[in-house]
Amino acid sequence: MRGDEERQSRFIVMTSLEDVVPADHPLRAIRTMVDRALTEMSPELDVLYAQRGRPSIAPEYLLRAQLVEILYAIPSERRLVERLRYNLLLRWFVGLPLDEPVFHATTFTKNRDRLLTIAIADAFFTAIRSQAEAHELLSREHFSIDGTLLEAAAALKSLRPVDESESEEPPAAGGGRNPDVDFHGERRGNETHRSTTDPEARLARKGNGKEAKLSYAGHTLTENRHGLIVECELTQATGTAEREAGLRLVARQRRRRRGRMSVGADKGYDTAGFVAAVRKLGVTAHVAAKKRGSAIDARTSHHPRYAVSLRRRKLIEEGFSWMKTVGGLRKLRHRGQARVAAIFTFTCAAYNLVRLRRLLAQPSAGVR
Repeated sequence: MRGDEERQSRFIVMTSLEDVVPADHPLRAIRTMVDRALTEMSPELDVLYAQRGRPSIAPEYLLRAQLVEILYAIPSERRLVERLRYNLLLRWFVGLPLDEPVFHATTFTKNRDRLLTIAIADAFFTAIRSQAEAHELLSREHFSIDGTLLEAAAALKSLRPVDESESEEPPAAGGGRNPDVDFHGERRGNETHRSTTDPEARLARKGNGKEAKLSYAGHTLTENRHGLIVECELTQATGTAEREAGLRLVARQRRRRRGRMSVGADKGYDTAGFVAAVRKLGVTAHVAAKKRGSAIDARTSHHPRYAVSLRRRKLIEEGFSWMKTVGGLRKLRHRGQARVAAIFTFTCAAYNLVRLRRLLAQPSAGVR
């Protein structure tokens, strides 16, 4: 017997959004860790707001929404707000009650200078890292460093000579929002040209034969047990940025750790200056040795732990891959080093959350 289509809508009866989300949904474990981190950050969030006046949208809502945008690869804040209107799972994660309207997309714009800062991002990243330490999931001795290029939200057409970048842009053939720019035969470099869209971005390429793009450089230090990120930093993309930032990350981790410590890296870090600086910090440099002119001596390269470090250091690439394919960092949406650094740190924390959720679900979690 064919059933009849019901054209009259029914009432939806539920007690709360908790009834909608399955008890074993992966976001539940992530939400628990996020709530614990935001509670720890509450004093730092309090100082960002005035004591009197009209109550603002809770910063916890906006920070959880920022994580939703990263975890679900949502391409824009307008799309995020649209998803929050009809997706009960995401509304639950953000914390918005069902009877409360979703905030407007411009709310992120108005609060960007307040919440999308490196100070807030660092505090959130540190709170998530502390939870990994509490569960004894971080290696105490063996780490790896590496860097990756993040394509800036600026096109090559925006490059102008330095002496012209401060003045009005010259008219280009074609006009419109995407004018034709003839730069063939013109030699462009970071010393002579700047982007009018994002002046802090720099031309860089990852290897020989690759095209140069306006980019930033993201650097991470991971521990070798589970590949969790323990330190991160974003810099301008220069030829020495990886080694300089790597030393700063190792030094910061060294201040937090005592005893033996080793750090693995690829051949790009095999320079006499970097290896000597790492050893000066009391850290063993397990850097992949170049065939000629290597700064790694035979005593280091023949040690059994050296081979293990070279094998485990590849875990760091998993983090970069996730941040670019899922986290939305393959092509940046924010401009300026300060904002890009904040979003990079938030994305590193999001990656740790995903890894922690899987690690804590294992029966051996927390067993050293």
